[in-house]
Amino acid sequence: MSSYMLGNLRVVDLTKLLDPKTETRRCHLYRFNTGGPIPDFHTIMDLTSHLGTHCECPYHHSDDWPSVAELPLDRFMGRAIYVEIPDAEPRGYITPAMLDKYCLPKMKDDTIVIIDSPYRIPPFTEKTNTPEDKRLRVNEETAIWFRDHKAKCIGFGDGVSIESSNDDVKPFHDVLLAENITFLEVLKNLDELESDVFFMSYAPLPILGLDSCPVRAYAIEGLPGFTE
Repeated sequence: MSSYMLGNLRVVDLTKLLDPKTETRRCHLYRFNTGGPIPDFHTIMDLTSHLGTHCECPYHHSDDWPSVAELPLDRFMGRAIYVEIPDAEPRGYITPAMLDKYCLPKMKDDTIVIIDSPYRIPPFTEKTNTPEDKRLRVNEETAIWFRDHKAKCIGFGDGVSIESSNDDVKPFHDVLLAENITFLEVLKNLDELESDVFFMSYAPLPILGLDSCPVRAYAIEGLPGFTE
């Protein structure tokens, strides 16, 4: 179950479920009892910072940029929009003209933008960069548009590739992370959204020196002030 009613509000969990038994990225749990007179179980978590649904912060690309804990909490929540680009050619780039058409009418300063397309495959799998991979791509031009329109965070549905090539991915990251515009990768259940404007939260653990962090990302639909 990934959607819930909370009074008059609708909550959608946008997080990938993680199972250490099947996860391909580093994900190990070591559970132990401290040995006291009553059961007292603790767990050592051995995880990569880019596990499952995760938020990438500026420290990911430069030692001189902020780590997860050095960004204020309001960088990880706010007004969000979901934008699907339906008419681009397979493996085409998301261009400024496309963003002007599909994204700009919904944009405000500090908007969290989740971009998607109909060409969906799971990211970071054996299908990546194969003939089956027809996802849209991002590049420096895409990043400059988001920077100039003052986006807060860029999230990615399964219809957008964020691992197509270093020539595209590096400048896309560098342009945005330099402005403290974070990324949300491996979002799930976007098809369960009933609104394309909503409140969103994806707070990471405040650990100094951490470049990225798995998060519990969720949308709240119907929250006053976050419906248009």
